[in-house]
Amino acid sequence: MANIRKISELAGVSVATVSRVLNNPSTVSEETRNRVIQVIEEMNYVPNSIARSLTTNRTSTIGLIIPNILNPLYPSIAKGVEDVFYKKGYNILLSNTEYDAKREKACIEMLLSKKVDGLIICSSALKNTEFNIITKQKVPFVLLGDYVEDSDINVVYTDYLLGAYMATTHLIKAGYKTIAHISGPMNRRVSIEKLEGYKKALCESGYKYDDEYVITGNNQIDGGHLALKKILKKKGKPDAIFVANDLMALGAIEAIKVAGYTVPGDIAVVGFDDIDVASLVEPKLTTITHPVYRMGLTAARLLLDNVLTEEEECFKQKIFIQPMLKVRKSCGYDNRIEEIFS
Repeated sequence: MANIRKISELAGVSVATVSRVLNNPSTVSEETRNRVIQVIEEMNYVPNSIARSLTTNRTSTIGLIIPNILNPLYPSIAKGVEDVFYKKGYNILLSNTEYDAKREKACIEMLLSKKVDGLIICSSALKNTEFNIITKQKVPFVLLGDYVEDSDINVVYTDYLLGAYMATTHLIKAGYKTIAHISGPMNRRVSIEKLEGYKKALCESGYKYDDEYVITGNNQIDGGHLALKKILKKKGKPDAIFVANDLMALGAIEAIKVAGYTVPGDIAVVGFDDIDVASLVEPKLTTITHPVYRMGLTAARLLLDNVLTEEEECFKQKIFIQPMLKVRKSCGYDNRIEEIFS
């Protein structure tokens, strides 16, 4: 069985030189490096990752924590993260939390026990103080999706309040008078921000806010279907509805059709996220888009800078991704892009 000592003997170099070829090849001359690599290839040598981690204090693994693996939003983020780290020789360990804070904390503890070199946490359900478990172990990490005020944490985020404000304002400018809202779970900061954006748009346009036109959903298709049925039962047909995510918007559109109404003829619909299927349904879904693949790329590059740096204390960054309104037929407009706000 091939091992690093045997390779050193056949290549005529020291064990330390073979180790440098495997872990830091730029420190070895090209001639020596090629000789060692030739022996490695001839012997089909596979480095022992556990043994290597003991000497380098690195495992070449990154933990990625997402709240719902079935939501089409998160595979796009995961692809962005993997596209960056795969090129650098890192593996991704994926954990799913179901938006549960206790489960998220358990996932963090598990990944830290695996000695990951860094963490990316999407749409965290934890409070600021609960990230101490990571910082105490000096593991670099990035929060993706949520803005955290008054914290020394790397963050890649979008403005959910602004996005909801843009969506609702668009419906108001389109002439709709009664605009309902299907929110996400209200124990999440993102859902609260979207509700505030909806309220702000109504208030600034002189529309009366009616909390009976706001129904909480579960961020899933069935939640949007059930919430729409509740709105029709409680208040009757609204002119339009802003839905906190695209999955629930798809459920709401189905419920509207089942109730005998049309979209957008009877009820206009705007979603949030611009998942791939949003442009495939009929009618095509108007939605707030924030480039989640690019957010995954950005978070990965930010974390990579922290992982590879030799400094113990790194400058923390908060990177903002601008939301945009993508107008399609579900709100009564032809398919086009409209940026209401610059």
